[in-house]
Amino acid sequence: MERSVYSVSELNRHIKLLLDGDALLQSVCVQGELSNYKVYPSGHHYFTLKDAEGSIRCVMFKSNTSGLRFRPENGMGVVAFGRVTVYPRDGAYQLYCTALAPRGMGDLYAAFERLKQRLGAEGLFDPGHKKPIPRYPTRIAVITSGAGAAVRDIIRVCGARWPMAKLLVLPVRVQGAEAPAEIAGALRYANRWQVADLIITGRGGGSIEDLWAFNDERVARAIYDSALPVISAVGHEPDVTIADYVADLRAATPSNGAERATPSARELRETLESISIRCRQAVAKQLEFYRRTLEDLRRRRVMESPLGYVELKRMELDLLQARLGQIQEARLGRERRRYAALAAKLDALSPLKVLSRGYAVAETAAGAVVRALEDVETGERIAVFVSDGALQCLVEEKQSRNTKEEDRGHGAEEKAEF
Repeated sequence: MERSVYSVSELNRHIKLLLDGDALLQSVCVQGELSNYKVYPSGHHYFTLKDAEGSIRCVMFKSNTSGLRFRPENGMGVVAFGRVTVYPRDGAYQLYCTALAPRGMGDLYAAFERLKQRLGAEGLFDPGHKKPIPRYPTRIAVITSGAGAAVRDIIRVCGARWPMAKLLVLPVRVQGAEAPAEIAGALRYANRWQVADLIITGRGGGSIEDLWAFNDERVARAIYDSALPVISAVGHEPDVTIADYVADLRAATPSNGAERATPSARELRETLESISIRCRQAVAKQLEFYRRTLEDLRRRRVMESPLGYVELKRMELDLLQARLGQIQEARLGRERRRYAALAAKLDALSPLKVLSRGYAVAETAAGAVVRALEDVETGERIAVFVSDGALQCLVEEKQSRNTKEEDRGHGAEEKAEF
């Protein structure tokens, strides 16, 4: 039986296709102990996950490390989430880690990752669906606990930055089994009655269990369905929830959410004052320009003496007339000289000039110029024109130039004989 021969690269690619086609390996949770943990200058994290009987190489790219809520160290027990595939260059399989959690919270993180991947596949995190935040909101709905520190921070920051906005607090529970339904209901209520220009929803920091209401699918879908822009302001800087991914804008904290929802009245006032100063300066500069222009016009001679302007233009007209006359005279002189030269050439070519030098022109009775012997016949009358008139002649004999030369030759021979 004949076997196919594969190159190393072909075999690695084939194994990679097999692993990539396994649904289990595309979303897997693995627990173990960290070993050889290194952070490279590129920002990527490389480490080994091991237990008593085996190990697997892992990599977490820089784009995924922003979600780390703790500092990984060698020997620490963790749960890693990601996909298993082959790195074709080395022919070694490894875990491409998307999230890392301390051991003991594995179930919650696993649920978080599964929901994140499913909602992401449905398009709930699509940037094209996110709505712009109003630049100058007049009404802001705040969906959070009515007794927590978060609502006080939001009210304080909004009041300091943009006191013109009216805040409407929709109190809900933000922790516990009833919290997701209340948050989703408040989002739907705000949209149904259009109570505000935008919504801020969130709470203060806490453990992953405390923030779990904002990882609920009902809250995520209510945010996605909201026609009003939604700012998610949950927990502290490292905390990331499903609501943060779905919302139109993520804020690091409730206070930051209030800052990102409102412009600074002080900065806006300073900007308007700066614009006002520039406008006044521009108007003053323009007025000064027109003032100088009017002053220049006033000082001109034409304004002081209108007839002086007419006299000036009359002088310019006289100069122009004189210049035109000079140009015309020069041109006429050139044309006269040209005419004289052409007349001299024409006179030199005149037939009368030729006749005056002893030449004659013969014409037949019909007026045709005789150019050769065959133009006339013996006995025919012709007119011979000379310089001062014409001769009427009768052709008695035609004699060619050759015959005349022969006669001359015979005459010379006869003379020689004598």
